[in-house]
Amino acid sequence: MSRVAVIGAGSWGTAMTGLVAPAVNEVVLWARTPEAVAALNRDHRNPNHLPDYTLAANVSATSDLSLAVCDADAAILATPSAYLRETCRSLAPHLAEDARVLVLSKGMERGSHLLMHEVAAQELGNPTRVAALSGPNHAEEICRGMVSAAVVASENAETAAFFQGILAGPTFRAYVSDDVRGVECCGAVKNVIAIACGIASGMGMGDNTLAVLMTRGIAEIGRVVAALGGDPMTCMGLAGMGDLVVTCTSEHSRNRSFGRALVAGETLESYQARTHMVVEGVPASASVLELAQERGIEVPITAGVHAVLFEGRPIGDAMEGLLTRAPRTEFYGMEEREIASKEKQC
Repeated sequence: MSRVAVIGAGSWGTAMTGLVAPAVNEVVLWARTPEAVAALNRDHRNPNHLPDYTLAANVSATSDLSLAVCDADAAILATPSAYLRETCRSLAPHLAEDARVLVLSKGMERGSHLLMHEVAAQELGNPTRVAALSGPNHAEEICRGMVSAAVVASENAETAAFFQGILAGPTFRAYVSDDVRGVECCGAVKNVIAIACGIASGMGMGDNTLAVLMTRGIAEIGRVVAALGGDPMTCMGLAGMGDLVVTCTSEHSRNRSFGRALVAGETLESYQARTHMVVEGVPASASVLELAQERGIEVPITAGVHAVLFEGRPIGDAMEGLLTRAPRTEFYGMEEREIASKEKQC
């Protein structure tokens, strides 16, 4: 491997340069502004994200997309989900046809209901070269060399194995999966559940309540995964339960901390401006709910979060609505996977 481009200089993109740097000759980090690029190349630190982390010696930065991916063997996309299509469209003329692509963005496109690997494949072509990464990975801990793990999912086994090879290291374990739809769906919906957990924490609710939200959240994610033709068992792995636990409980979680800030009266705009981070669970609540309503999938937690964020429903009323729902069997709705799989084959 000679050259890998990391597109997006947020926390995760910055941390990703450190994971792949030992496996390649050169890593090029694309940042949006010339000011950030100048600081990255001058100080070898990111002035806006993880400022105490020193980039590896073989990492350089540019704000020119064509230069970033010139002669690159692979591109790792670490942009917010809302900007992924635009970014891929700009990359398409410059990225080599055989360069592999790893998507780190977590979300579901509104309107089309496409997952992020599908958006990338649609704009860049050759779906077999595209993979997605998901798991319980806070950039703050990865940069400190703490043990972490993730799952690399692709419809193509060679593509998954390729990225597994350049990511795996002494403190980062990379597993592979062919259930890319299940892995990506988990990554999108868990951010919504994390906002709900942040709200519950901000309201002073206890550990029991958070455990209920997380486990019912896994069931909710499972119904969406099943409806999209994924494997509900994926929800029990790194992309599902692993990522859900860390996103719902960690102080590093932007979705959880936003939920707490929301209870305290802070707006989304204020929170994102203060933290310089995008709360992916907010747009995901809209796209997932839209999909659920079209497909007849029950997503009460997502619906409650959406009602608070977009419909003006008081937080207390939304939480009460969740608690007064009549309980059903624990894992209803998962049988829809078989139906969805048959429809896909037809």
